[in-house]
Amino acid sequence: MKVLIITYYWPPSGGSGVQRWLKFVKYLQDSGIEPVVYTVENPKYPIIDTSLIDDVPKNVKILRQPIWEPNNLLSIFKRKKTIQSAGFLNSNPSFFGKIMQYIRANYFIPDARKYWIKPSVKYLKGYLSEHNVDAIITSGPPHSLHLIGLELKKQLSIKWISDFRDPWIDIDYFHQLPLTKKSKEMHQQLEEEVVKNSDAVLVVGNNMKENFKKYISNIHVLTNGFDTITSDEKIMLDTSFSITHIGMMNADRNSKIFWKILSEICSENIDFKQDLEIKLIGKIADEVVENLEVYPLKNIKRIGYVSHQKVAEYQQKSQVLLLTVNNVPSAKGIITGKIFEYLHAKRPILAIGPTDGDLAEIIRKTNAGVIVNFDDEKQLKKEILSLYRAFKEGDLMSNSKNIQQYHRKKLAKKLTKIIKETVS
Repeated sequence: MKVLIITYYWPPSGGSGVQRWLKFVKYLQDSGIEPVVYTVENPKYPIIDTSLIDDVPKNVKILRQPIWEPNNLLSIFKRKKTIQSAGFLNSNPSFFGKIMQYIRANYFIPDARKYWIKPSVKYLKGYLSEHNVDAIITSGPPHSLHLIGLELKKQLSIKWISDFRDPWIDIDYFHQLPLTKKSKEMHQQLEEEVVKNSDAVLVVGNNMKENFKKYISNIHVLTNGFDTITSDEKIMLDTSFSITHIGMMNADRNSKIFWKILSEICSENIDFKQDLEIKLIGKIADEVVENLEVYPLKNIKRIGYVSHQKVAEYQQKSQVLLLTVNNVPSAKGIITGKIFEYLHAKRPILAIGPTDGDLAEIIRKTNAGVIVNFDDEKQLKKEILSLYRAFKEGDLMSNSKNIQQYHRKKLAKKLTKIIKETVS
């Protein structure tokens, strides 16, 4: 059985967007599924990680076609080189920035990759006329890729599975976009059309599943996961009371009470202050940096993007792994991909987010750590002090369970079953 996977993010892209289908492609072959990947020839990825190229199976066919992105035109009007968005929406844009946000939000629907839809449909129709595949899978965001799938479905009557790594109109930053009423309605209509016309829909959490159930019954929760990472080096735990956050931290994901409570404990406990070490690995928004300057926390290490292999080492060395959920209307449905790699690291997780959300359910079922509500300062302080006491006693460890269900290999078997049922 052969499937065509349409994805924008593919090595050498770094970051979280590339991991899901890179790993599925790696393991689908074990179950008798032959993947063919269609991706961009000249991408402008915000993050590059060349180490991930080694994860691409050598025998997998990769199709590439060029894409024209509006950002290329934007660079003409800016003196300095345009930097691709790394997932941040500037909360305090300049006048020019406001204009560009308005244009992007209302004229590039569903997103700035819309100009890849027509040429991709034309190219893939030609390819599929000469090469038989049993199904196509589109992965979004960018959700323009689902419109490629939708058009191929209409014209060729091919089986189509749409995969939502993130929500569409419920994505964390959607409420911040300067959208007109008409633009919001267009997003809503396109999302509905994509979901209704899919033969099957994949989502990463139960909240998203509930939101889509009104459109389709053949919908499956297929979470992200972790892969086994081997290292020749023996990983030693940090000797400091290290709290590590991996990944992007924008203004919505910045927990102000976390910094406030840490500062408060430092002022009350000199040992805690001396033992504490904060590691922030990944891109940090300017608003977060400004917020940190308010508190007298000197032992913060800001580390930029590092390779996926290096991330795994930082996670395993850390005493505590910090996970903060975006404080947005759709927070209950947010499951950051890093939670699964945190599980694999087997270090205690301290999460800040909805205690009744999808992420909280995973943490509870795996016994991997604790989650505290966005504004619960008292509980947050209690949990941090509890972790610190265990650290001082030499007894800080994770007693997680049932985490193998999130191994990429096991998830690929679940995906294989969905593909075969959809095709049959």
